[in-house]
Amino acid sequence: MPGLTIGDTLPDLEVETTHGKIRLHDYVHKSDFTIIFSHPGDFTPVCTTELGMMAAYADKFSERGVQLLGFSADDVDSHNQWIKDIEAHNGGHKVTYPIAADPHRHFIKQLNMVDPDEKDSSGNQVPSRALHIVGRDKKIKLSFLYPATTGRNMDEVLRVLDSLQRASQHKIATPANWKPGEPVVISPSVSNEEAKQMFPQGYNTAHLPSQKDYLRFTNVH
Repeated sequence: MPGLTIGDTLPDLEVETTHGKIRLHDYVHKSDFTIIFSHPGDFTPVCTTELGMMAAYADKFSERGVQLLGFSADDVDSHNQWIKDIEAHNGGHKVTYPIAADPHRHFIKQLNMVDPDEKDSSGNQVPSRALHIVGRDKKIKLSFLYPATTGRNMDEVLRVLDSLQRASQHKIATPANWKPGEPVVISPSVSNEEAKQMFPQGYNTAHLPSQKDYLRFTNVH
């Protein structure tokens, strides 16, 4: 499914993983959100640091009701050997999430996780550092697409998860550089009268030259 992006339905693939066979639709249905992330290959430097950080942040993801599923373009035996390096490098944090095998790179193409520019020594396309956040409804809620040369920032992954979760519970959006605990903005689709009912804690309207009252800040948890 080339071009998989926000709003699309995750393909219902069956994959071999370090935890056995997984069918994607069954897996993502278990949690409000699932993070599916790809890596160019086992025993590679940036990937080792990234999977290590995913393991180090596993408790933070779990606290948010979020599960993880990694993809790497090698087989399960290779993954299991690689996990030993990952855990040794990251201070002993255990890799408790499954890593799917994709030695022929069939799945990463269907999940839109291919780097269009990078090639391996055989001239084949290299998996990108793609990350999809998938809802229980099997829809893509957010996607990051990094080149193979740039590692991901797990604090940003947590930040956008917190944003998605709040927006799924309230009619709000999170402004630029937002962090948990800071004010959010009320959706423009909510009238001022509705806002008074939805946000009894109150809200503040920014005074703008246009004199339009669309920029309304409130706090939610």
